Amino acid sequence: MSNCGCHDELDPEGQYKVLVTLLLINGFMFLFEFIFALIADSTGLLADSLDMLADAMVYAIAIYAIGRSTLIKANSAMLSGIFQMLLGFGVLFEVIRRFIFGSEPMSLFMIIISLIALTANVICLVLLSEHRDGEVHMRASWIFSKNDVIANLGVITAGILVAYFDSALPDLIIGAIIVSVVLYGSYQIFREAFNARADITN
Repeated sequence: MSNCGCHDELDPEGQYKVLVTLLLINGFMFLFEFIFALIADSTGLLADSLDMLADAMVYAIAIYAIGRSTLIKANSAMLSGIFQMLLGFGVLFEVIRRFIFGSEPMSLFMIIISLIALTANVICLVLLSEHRDGEVHMRASWIFSKNDVIANLGVITAGILVAYFDSALPDLIIGAIIVSVVLYGSYQIFREAFNARADITN
């Protein structure tokens, strides 16, 4: 599929159905992961749950952008990037706080909950696969879901390392890595949105 976004422009109803499904999945998974992150005292799970919340907000914004002008879609993508950036700095603060004051993550919870979250995010990625080369707001959604899968795999790995080394350090490290992924994702969104806005003026 080319980057013209023609398929997406001709199928706003298809976009709407996909994005509503993604919104529901991410909204539910935020609550699910957040609760178990607190139980498991896991920075990685907490970071991933807040990432789910940011994604839910992103999908809500993308739903608003459907059928609207290219400028509005670009602005919506830029707002999505802002959500990601705020999330990244928020998680960074939590990683630093737990590094200073300590934590005792439960590795089994980390692995099981992350496997469930990974399944949910793979479903989201499959749903978005037809739109990944479409308009900027749909490309933004693809980037978020792709980053979520990477984060889930990281938390699973961290859970295994926490159990093996009996240390909270792997959990803190994956929290920091998720911050990096989130912040880089926000940069990608800003770049996509900026390019889309530039195309409008050319």
